[in-house]
Amino acid sequence: MRIAAARREADFEINVIPLIDVLLTLMMFFVLTTTFVQQSGMKVTLPQAETGDTAQAPDMLAVLIDRDGRFFVDNEEVLNPGLDSLKEVIARVAGSDRARPVSLRADAMTPHQAVVTAMDALGELGFTRLSIATTPTQQAAGAQ
Repeated sequence: MRIAAARREADFEINVIPLIDVLLTLMMFFVLTTTFVQQSGMKVTLPQAETGDTAQAPDMLAVLIDRDGRFFVDNEEVLNPGLDSLKEVIARVAGSDRARPVSLRADAMTPHQAVVTAMDALGELGFTRLSIATTPTQQAAGAQ
């Protein structure tokens, strides 16, 4: 009798390999289906203004210019800083909708020429609804 009881205790084990397989599969699923927002990674300090409209259309095309004068169109960086390459990227991202509102978000320390270049590219492509993003000044923010 004792021999049979000792054998049953020796046969009992927990196999964790299937558990590890399931956990790795779940982890791969969540990593591959997660979306990453790239716009939040770019630091742009907007210039300040006394008045401004904070309403923003959900389908607004965003053109960002960082302090070094690099252009980003809806999270897509324009590799060549020239006017032609900027127009190509804007046309590709925006498609054929030229009535789409455009938000120009330039850093406060951006060279003025970069902002003018972006406005030139948008104007040549036929965009007419352009707004320049700003942040409220301390006085205007306290008055609201």
